[in-house]
Amino acid sequence: MEGTVRTSEASAPPETVFAVASDLAAYPNWATGVAGVEILETDDTGRATRARFEVDGFIKRISYELVYEYDPPHRISWRAVPGEDIKDMEGYYEFRPREGGTEIVYALRVEPAFVVPGFLRRQAEKQIVQAALRGLRRRAEEQAEGR
Repeated sequence: MEGTVRTSEASAPPETVFAVASDLAAYPNWATGVAGVEILETDDTGRATRARFEVDGFIKRISYELVYEYDPPHRISWRAVPGEDIKDMEGYYEFRPREGGTEIVYALRVEPAFVVPGFLRRQAEKQIVQAALRGLRRRAEEQAEGR
C-alpha cells in the first residue's frame, strides 16, 4: 500500500491498544481533528463495521464513511466508501507485542475527491498519522494505568 506508514511504542499491552483503537465512538475524545463519529453498523461483538466521520481538514470540514475489518488484538483495517470529500482511503493499525508494551504500526493512504497537490496530500497524511499515533498511545497508556 502506498501512503504513509509510521510506528510508535506504547507501554500498554496489545489488547488495551486494540480496545482503544476499536472504540470508534470515543475518537473525538483523543484523536486530533475528529469532530464526530456516527456508528452506522456493528458486528456481533458490538464493534463498528461501518462509521461516518467528521474531521476538521486543513481547508474545510470533511465527511467520510469507513468500512472496518478486525483481527483482534493484532490488526484493524479500513477502507473508505467513495463520497463527496474522499475518493479513496485505506489504512490499518497493527499491534505487535513488545517487552513492556506494544509496537503500533499505522498505515494510511488518502485520495481526496477535491484537488490537492501531491506534496500537500502526503504532508497531510503524515500529520494525520503522527497525531493519531500520539493520541492512541496516550489514551491506551492512560487506560492501562487505570486513569
